[in-house]
Order: sequence, then structure tokens, then C-alpha cells
Amino acid sequence: MLPAAFSAGELEIRRGDLAAILHRRTRDTCEYVFGDAVTSLTETAGGVHVTFERGAPRTFDLVVGADGIRSGIRRLAFGPEERFVRHLGYHYALVELPAGNPFADVPAVVYNEPGRMAAVGGPDSPAFFVFASDPLHYDRYAVDEQRRIVLDAFAGGGWRLPELLEQVRSAPDVHVDSISRVEMDRYAAGRVVLVGDAGYGNTLGGFGTGLALVAGYVLAGELALAGGDHRRAFRAYEQRFRPYAAVARKGHAGSFLAPASRRGIRARNLVLRARPLLSALLWVTDRFATNIELPDYDALLAARRNPASTT
Repeated sequence: MLPAAFSAGELEIRRGDLAAILHRRTRDTCEYVFGDAVTSLTETAGGVHVTFERGAPRTFDLVVGADGIRSGIRRLAFGPEERFVRHLGYHYALVELPAGNPFADVPAVVYNEPGRMAAVGGPDSPAFFVFASDPLHYDRYAVDEQRRIVLDAFAGGGWRLPELLEQVRSAPDVHVDSISRVEMDRYAAGRVVLVGDAGYGNTLGGFGTGLALVAGYVLAGELALAGGDHRRAFRAYEQRFRPYAAVARKGHAGSFLAPASRRGIRARNLVLRARPLLSALLWVTDRFATNIELPDYDALLAARRNPASTT
């Protein structure tokens, strides 16, 4: 089992709950459009002309790509995904098990074999799988195809894997994706800029949501300070944020969660069970997570509007 201190801090917020909070706090001042996708970006002298799958074309001053490792905005503005997303030798899967499954009432448990990990437990938690694999090509919207990937990857396993796979066969929802890292030498192209996993993602690396929130704060602050000069704002955002975003290149969740050998599994478990080693790991992680000085942009803007108040 993974210690709670490793997978959560003093306060843990589920991603869906956080998304609901952010939506609730901004829906009165922001326009939200659901069920659509951007199909093209064309920069003009005064903005970016954007076409959509369903909605009418529109022109925006700036476009911010905050749409994850598989970012469509990045693909349209910077180039094909394979230029920026590096496969790290593993895939993961989240499987919503059927109601009443035999794992719903057991304590959370993690089972490892070389190159494979399965985690189950709890009535509201999906089963979580990690497995070593070359890049896979499949339809990301085809549940049956992704279900077959999980069944094949864990066939012949020990423990209760056969019983777990029987539940996977009738699972209503399966999501499979690669463990990959986004590597880019710039976050902006013209009037388009990337935030979060789209620009510096590391699947399951543990910093994705935090990086995205901090990046949003920095980008918004620099845009405000720049007074409409997006080039200046984007440069300042990248200069301030790139050293912090380097944390996304530090870890490799696949090799940690599903080590390739039994020796590697034992070594990982030793780190998690030995209090001094775990404390050292958490200390290093906390240093990465706090390695940025965030300006008080409200104060900076107020001082600019009223210079006399700072004397």
C-alpha cells in the first residue's frame, strides 16, 4: 500500500470537485462553451480567427491552450504531437468497475508484478492499472478497444488479478493513455500560449494541477502588467515560470509505480516503508513544489496606478 503522505498532502481535493469550484467562481464573468472543439487557428493582424466543430467561427485577442497532454491547441499552433510528447515506456488505465463488485468494500491495496501494477479499493474509486508497454495505437473513444488493452496487459497475473479482470470485462467505462512527458522549447507562438500539461505535462507526475493553477496566475498577472502587449507578457511568463515547470521533468511515475524487476519493486517499497527515506523523498518533492516566488500582481498594478502611494 502507498502511504497517504506520499499520495496526498494535508488537504486533498478531487479534480472534479476543483473543476466545479473554479467553474462556480468564474461562470458569471466568463463565457463557457461545452461540447465543442477548436478545428483551426489563423492569426491575423489583430487577433486569432478560430473555427469550431459545431459553433460559428470567432476571432479572439489571444488563445490559451490549457487542454492537456493531448492538446489540440498545441497541435494547431506548434505542430504534430509526436514532436513534443515523449513516450516513457508505460501506459495507465482507469476502470470504473461495475456496481457491487467484490473490491468495493476492501481497503485500498496496490499489487505489483515486474512491469505491472493494479490498485483497487473503496466504493467510489476506479481500479487503477499501470503497465510497461511500447506506444499503443487505438481509438481513445472506444471503450471496448481500451478494455481489451487492459485485459491483454494483465493476462496471466497472480494475486486476485483474474477476478479483477472479470470485473473489467463488464466495466462501463475504461480510459487508457500513455505515461508521457511534454518537452517544448517555448510556450508561445504568436498570439497562442500554452498553460499546464499542454506545455509541460508529465503523466501522473503529481504536479499537473498545481503547475496549471500557478501558471494561470502568473500568465494572468503578466498580461495585466503588460497592458495589452501580449509579446511582453508571454516573455515574462516564460522567464518566470520555466524554471518552476522543470519539476515536470524530474519524475517518472511509470517506473516508480510499476518497476521493471522484483528488485526494483523491493527497493521502491523500502523507500515507502522507511520513515527517514520517505521523509527525505517528501522533502525533495516539497522543495520542487514551492520553488517559485509569486508576485503580488494586485499590489504591483495598484502601485502603477498610484505611484505616490508607494513613497
